[in-house]
Amino acid sequence: MTNPEARPAPHVCTDGGLPGPRAERAGGAPVEIIGPRAVPLGGPRAMNVRRTLPQRQRSLIGAWCFIDHYGPDDVAATGGMDVAPHPHTGLQTVSWLFEGAIAHIDSGGTSADVLPGEVNLMTAGAGICHSETSDPATGRLHGVQLWLALPEEARHTAGRAFEHYVPEPVAFTGGHALVFLGSLLGSRSPVGTYTPLVGAELRLDPGAEVALATDPGFEHGLLVDTGASVALEGVHVPKDAVGYTGVGSETLRIANRGGEPARLVLLGGAPFGEEVVMWWNFLGRSTEEIRRYRDEWEAHGERFGRVEGYVGHGGPGRNREGMARIPAPELPQVPMRPRRNPAPHARSDG
Repeated sequence: MTNPEARPAPHVCTDGGLPGPRAERAGGAPVEIIGPRAVPLGGPRAMNVRRTLPQRQRSLIGAWCFIDHYGPDDVAATGGMDVAPHPHTGLQTVSWLFEGAIAHIDSGGTSADVLPGEVNLMTAGAGICHSETSDPATGRLHGVQLWLALPEEARHTAGRAFEHYVPEPVAFTGGHALVFLGSLLGSRSPVGTYTPLVGAELRLDPGAEVALATDPGFEHGLLVDTGASVALEGVHVPKDAVGYTGVGSETLRIANRGGEPARLVLLGGAPFGEEVVMWWNFLGRSTEEIRRYRDEWEAHGERFGRVEGYVGHGGPGRNREGMARIPAPELPQVPMRPRRNPAPHARSDG
């Protein structure tokens, strides 16, 4: 998915930084709450997404650098998803749906469907472009779009690639998990990544609690999709927010204290120690590099290739606004200054 903002903010992510809001420790690891901000995806009938990463508060959780959470979206009212060809560099995109279907086409030659409970991972490497369009038969669209930052040794050498995997449910007392990246609860995903991490959908029954054995070298974020009374380490995590725990925990305790089932997405990984400049759909290491990517996209450069067969909601080769590809926004007129990612520990106020 593209970043649809007309004036996307630059993010330069490094270790250290200023303190920010956190929920108090309640019998377990400290938990920092990262709230969402609304971003419209498209024109007047835009489908809104709720973005929890990147934020001024925190830009990375492990290598996870982008979390867009959307739906349940009434496609009849909004028109659904129609993202014309757009570029990426220096990252992997991870698509995970709860409801609906999305057609994916990329310049690596892949044409695939994104379906509920099936992970699609696209590696951009030095450059790729792709389109995403909700299936005409889809009535409701609901899911998350995630990005992973590629480390220096991989971002130029990892070629355009695409992987698909359907995880088997892993049962535990009070619920089950779908482990789509990394390993958890004895389940391991075969999908390849370039840094140690984990990604899983969790379902918790009403009144259920689970203690997950976790890698103490990982920091974690728990996104609440459904469930009004979810607690992480005894701390309430509001719906659509992310509860963040830093490194050092060998167990994470998650409880559903409400009367309805809860659906959650757990993301974690080893802290990403490299400085990353993030602007629009590009991950690089400097303002000059980002400017070069933008110029090459606008010039239809070979770095990104071509999407063949895109059919948007405006007809073959066009989205509902009549665009055959998404133009890059204007770059900021000033250099992109570092915005430090805090150390991998939940923070207190002040």
